[in-house]
Amino acid sequence: MNAEIICVGTELLLGEILNSNAQFLAQQLASLGIPHYYQTVVGDNPTRIKKVVAIACDRARLLIFTGGLGPTPDDLTTETLADFFQAPLAERPEIIADLEQKYAHRGGFSPSNRKQALLPVGADILPNPIGSAPGMIWQPRTGLIIMTFPGVPAEMKQMWHDTAVPFLRSQGWGKEIIYSRVLRFWGIPESVLAEKVAAQIARPHPTVAPYAGNGEVRLRITVRASNEAEAQQLIRPVEAEIRQIVGLDCYGADDDSLAGCVATLLQQRQHTVAVAESCTGGGLGELLTRIPGSSDYFRGGVIAYANAIKVEVLGVNSEDLEREGAVSATVAAQMAVGVKTRLGSDWGISITGIAGPGGATLTKPVGLVYIGVALPEGEVITREFRLSAQRGREWVRHLSAMNALDVLRRQLLSQV
Repeated sequence: MNAEIICVGTELLLGEILNSNAQFLAQQLASLGIPHYYQTVVGDNPTRIKKVVAIACDRARLLIFTGGLGPTPDDLTTETLADFFQAPLAERPEIIADLEQKYAHRGGFSPSNRKQALLPVGADILPNPIGSAPGMIWQPRTGLIIMTFPGVPAEMKQMWHDTAVPFLRSQGWGKEIIYSRVLRFWGIPESVLAEKVAAQIARPHPTVAPYAGNGEVRLRITVRASNEAEAQQLIRPVEAEIRQIVGLDCYGADDDSLAGCVATLLQQRQHTVAVAESCTGGGLGELLTRIPGSSDYFRGGVIAYANAIKVEVLGVNSEDLEREGAVSATVAAQMAVGVKTRLGSDWGISITGIAGPGGATLTKPVGLVYIGVALPEGEVITREFRLSAQRGREWVRHLSAMNALDVLRRQLLSQV
């Protein structure tokens, strides 16, 4: 059995509303072990909805619709499905009674609301306990089940948990789960990672798939199993193999973040950190303080855009600043030492770079960034990054802050 998710609403096509319903339903189907291979978004147009239904009927046994169940003229899902399968609509008195009760405190429901009581003959009501528009569970032909939900996420989720899941389990679905664990990587390109773990990617079960986004690379390890414990047992050796191959490039899994990993390492060592930022304007400090309990390890920071602040507050040598420029390894190192000294932290970390769009020279292009780390024992290291400027200023700033976290993470781990 496989499912298809069909979301109805012109507002989705126009980008006015984020389609969170599809994400929720996809996750829920995976938790029930029900595969789905297609998602479709279609506007409020009967002809196009019918075309979508015709295609979906040929490739899925469970069609899940969201949207188009309200009282307005553009709510067309129910009547379009009835017309497609040539089934008459009938007003359901139990829905009328439910609407009367729900609208009693509003002075009664309008005639247009009666539209929500129309369902194809033979369809079962999918109750909506917190909204007005009910859905339906309908088998218009042998081997095909249709479920409809309103587009309001809170209503859809409640109806899914209360009625849809018990129904699907009663039909024998949901005996297995599709379970995934996501390994997270920083500092390694997706293509390089894929080459390193090519043998694992080639395996049929568990499946391993790479994907990238926002500067990060992830590997999704997925299995089909009877329960979560069995799934974890199947995934564990594959994860161990991958971690052994890639080493420190893997910083965590699932909901881990780089900042969270750094926070854990600092807390384990009972160490503190302070930051000195130029091109990121406080972005690194924001990432570190996003973690609850950050006052245990974060001493503070200095946003040193002006050269005078670098000299007067952080103690950067003015001659070095004049000779090598603010965007240099020498200045990054002195900024890191300066903030560590001034704020009395165990670690100091600095960022100086050219985020653009202006400020570049022939030798120092937009995207050139230096990161400095002052270690507890007095050693100072620097790293140079040449980031792509094509995605704009905020992209350079984001990657700079994340790279700084990664440099600090690797240094913390090297001291184990």
